[in-house]
Amino acid sequence: MTTSAIPTSAVDHASLQQLRDTYREAKTRQTALLKNHTLGRRSIRGVLHHFSELADGLLRTLWQRAEMPADAALLAVGGYGRSQLFPHSDIDVLVLLPQGGAQPDRETASRVEQFISSCWDAGLEIGSSVRSIAECLEEAAQDLTVQTSMLESRRITGSQSLFADFEQQFRAQIDAKAFVAGKLLELRQRHAKYDFTPYALEPNCKESPGGLRDLHTMLWLSKAAGFGSNWRELAANGLITTFEEQQLESNEALLSLIRARLHAVAGRHEDRLVFDLQTAVAETFGYRSTTPEGRKLAMRAGETLMRHYYWAAKAVTQLCQIVRMSIEERLSPRSHTLIPLTERFYEKAGTIEVASDDLYEKDPHAILETFLMYERQEGLTGLSTRTLRALYASRDLMDSAFRRDPVNRETFMKILKQPRGLTHAMRLMNQTSVLGRYLWPFRRIVGQMQHDLFHVYTVDQHILMVLRNMRRFFMAEHAHEYPFCSQLAAGWDKPWILYLAALFHDIGKGRGGDHSIIGAVEVKRFCRAHQIEKADADLVEFLVREHLTMSQVAQKQDLSDPDVIRAFAERVGNERKLTALYLLTVADIRGTSPKVWSAWKGKLLEDTYRLTLRVLGGRAPDAAAEIEARKREALIQLALSAQPFESHKKLWDTLDVSYFMRHEAADIAWHTRHISRHVGAGKPVVRARRSLAGEGLQVLVYAPDQADLFACICGYFDRAGFSILDARVHTANNGYALDTFQVVAPTMQEQYRELMHMVENDLTLTLTRGGPLPTPSHRRLSRRVKSFPFAPRVQLHPDEKAQHWLLSISASDRAGLLYTIARILAQHHISVHLAKISTLGERVEDTFLIEGSELQDNSSQLRIETELLKALAANN
Repeated sequence: MTTSAIPTSAVDHASLQQLRDTYREAKTRQTALLKNHTLGRRSIRGVLHHFSELADGLLRTLWQRAEMPADAALLAVGGYGRSQLFPHSDIDVLVLLPQGGAQPDRETASRVEQFISSCWDAGLEIGSSVRSIAECLEEAAQDLTVQTSMLESRRITGSQSLFADFEQQFRAQIDAKAFVAGKLLELRQRHAKYDFTPYALEPNCKESPGGLRDLHTMLWLSKAAGFGSNWRELAANGLITTFEEQQLESNEALLSLIRARLHAVAGRHEDRLVFDLQTAVAETFGYRSTTPEGRKLAMRAGETLMRHYYWAAKAVTQLCQIVRMSIEERLSPRSHTLIPLTERFYEKAGTIEVASDDLYEKDPHAILETFLMYERQEGLTGLSTRTLRALYASRDLMDSAFRRDPVNRETFMKILKQPRGLTHAMRLMNQTSVLGRYLWPFRRIVGQMQHDLFHVYTVDQHILMVLRNMRRFFMAEHAHEYPFCSQLAAGWDKPWILYLAALFHDIGKGRGGDHSIIGAVEVKRFCRAHQIEKADADLVEFLVREHLTMSQVAQKQDLSDPDVIRAFAERVGNERKLTALYLLTVADIRGTSPKVWSAWKGKLLEDTYRLTLRVLGGRAPDAAAEIEARKREALIQLALSAQPFESHKKLWDTLDVSYFMRHEAADIAWHTRHISRHVGAGKPVVRARRSLAGEGLQVLVYAPDQADLFACICGYFDRAGFSILDARVHTANNGYALDTFQVVAPTMQEQYRELMHMVENDLTLTLTRGGPLPTPSHRRLSRRVKSFPFAPRVQLHPDEKAQHWLLSISASDRAGLLYTIARILAQHHISVHLAKISTLGERVEDTFLIEGSELQDNSSQLRIETELLKALAANN
């Protein structure tokens, strides 16, 4: 590629404005090239080099204009020092002065100030430092980041001899082993920030695991150790093979091209492949939405881009591990002695080393045996460089015959059944592409994006997260995280059944149709091929097919309704299936996103489990007996709190069976303590306490009933910044509403008392004041909602007893959504008896039990549904 750096002689006397305009025009032309999809990855190095040359030329001109001292030098450091300048990257420079530690004289200081100021005036947003060689060495010794930046320094202009002196002294000072140890610790900390996975749905193509920073780190280690400053030199010095050199260069070029185009499309320094930029970046590659053969759903352009990104990031992760281990071994050869494990494997510095480079070629059975060895041998931390290379070279050996081989099938089942190391082994198998090549359906979902609003990982990474969560249920050291799950797991006899269900539960995604059914078919085929006993195979198939059922029952249906629990119990069939389904459901929800799980959801699932277990144990739901038991327990609690004898009677006489079925004894006692003195008093009563579920507040409202009461309460919570997790609405026979709400707020943890006091006072004032309902506020949607628009759905139908109506709403979440719904219902004089609020990331699945005269008329029903859809769609 030709270059056209700004010629110094032609612009020596040009104004700074002219310099600025000339630089911007040249940079704009170069940036426009990045949006041309014909630009291939092989050309990106030249493009980035040209951006560097443009900045170099302008800096040389400004250096001369400032008449900087002849014995000073201007150095490029950091990424700019590599001559890889991205369109909106930082331009980091070091003004190197000759004097050793003393402050520059007044004239030199003035010229330096003039130079730096002119850089900004000319449109260069530089990061600058001014130091002598001694100061550089002192800063580098104290700060690893500064040392790394200087490691990549190059001279732009100024004294060549000063720069040579700086390079000599700087390199003499570097302690290669200490530098390597520090950078690897830094790398691990950075990876931890991104959950050790390159498969986030909005990865940072520079900083995430498998990103450009990993490649840079390997070159820094090599350069500090004197093994080479580029991939070609590493190959020449024997640290990597020629094939690995080609793969490193190719994947680095792709990641660099993605990052450069991301800058060009965003028009700013942006290294995150956020949803609202993925499609635009994909189009610069020429990607378009298509429907690949064998796939029912169209693959979006952004999805194609991200799949290519994930494969590159995965390759970078594998290759960087090889480079890292090669450097460490070369620096400390004595610590890498071989300890025999078997005839075919050695232990080498805590890793598995193959006995020969062609082991897998001679005996493909050894491929899976490697991971079984990894699980069985304590103290192993991974695979050696030699083993990784051998696996990388043997990928084509894992074909259909390999998958059908009885020995390999037996080995895979042994891996699944090992008492320790399963999570790490499966992750390592995925990183080395072994898992997807043996478990062929898994290969189809590697790097598969999930176009919804609550998963934050690709399908394969989500599955491995669920497997990890399931494994933790059986580990004593994690019992504090999931106490009830750990208790159930302790009595489970075959953990591998649950692990297998976790591996297959989402394996059918991305093919169109119901992924639960597709997964059930796949796992049935797996069980048959691996000769799994029928009872165990049936259980695994059931779990995969029904893995969403328990969550839907717990979060969308009325658990106080005996018919709901009875129907779920019939679908499950027995206690063993119920326990397995409960464990898989918890592991699945916890593996979607940190935002999706909540203590309230945990309580709903546990309540569903316990209620269903009673039915499966032969205890048919007896509403009368259950109510009497709850009343007795509530009376005991009231007596313990020194309530007057029979103080409950006045309130309880106004409450019917449905109230006692929908509230537990502790809630009944709490309600009674605060309401018994105010029954029929005419004034609203509002009380708040910390939720018994362990998260948020539980709010009690007792007030004269009216059509818009529910909407009024929802409006208050919306304005106050609370999110409603659950609402239970009950109308007493004296015309009073007794409503309870589970709510959370961002500041909940630190300010419980203040928030409780605020709710009790402000909500009481809101209800007392009355007045018309305010218009819902329209607020900005999140990026995720904009990028994955979700068509709202409204379903209205009578419940099974034909006494009330069920309103189901699915929509993208936003502030004030529940109030918008409640306001429309209030306008049609519809009463809400129960609200089940289920938030899945940034999507909501809400269910309301409602009644009202307008619901009896078909045209009125249609009008209500239309108004709800219009209101929901207006914010999508």
